[in-house]
Amino acid sequence: MAMPTHIVAAAGVVEDGEGNILLVNTYNGGWVFPGGQVEIGENLMDAVVREIKEESGIDAEVVSLIGLYSNTGTHKWYDGVTEVPTKLMSDYVCKLIGGSLTTSEETSDSRWVPKDQVLDFIKTPAIRYRYKKYLEFNGDINYSEYVTHPEFELKASRSV
Repeated sequence: MAMPTHIVAAAGVVEDGEGNILLVNTYNGGWVFPGGQVEIGENLMDAVVREIKEESGIDAEVVSLIGLYSNTGTHKWYDGVTEVPTKLMSDYVCKLIGGSLTTSEETSDSRWVPKDQVLDFIKTPAIRYRYKKYLEFNGDINYSEYVTHPEFELKASRSV
């Protein structure tokens, strides 16, 4: 039996305490809240803190889990060749604790955006969906399943 292959990722909606949210402009995905793949031997919360720092220069602390999201579709990567497997993403509310805005190998811009203007920046349907779940967050953890290719389709959503 072949071992299953999943990408595990973590992302953070970072609040600055003044009503702004941290966004980064990635070369492949446009404007998003920072996040990325969990590395071998790394836990989810350490991964999100590392990804935020790497992509934006901001130091953050995890406050709470917002939701878990399964992208159960498979598709070709930006190179048109590599098959992207099923993904499991965990999203967290994070708070600013330091650092200065910067860019990285993955990002061309990083900025604080007023919370009510974030959706003007985010164009990717799955990221928009997950940000809306942050806006609706009441302490219950959201679980959603969706596919992103050939287009975004929500398969299931519930609070747990």
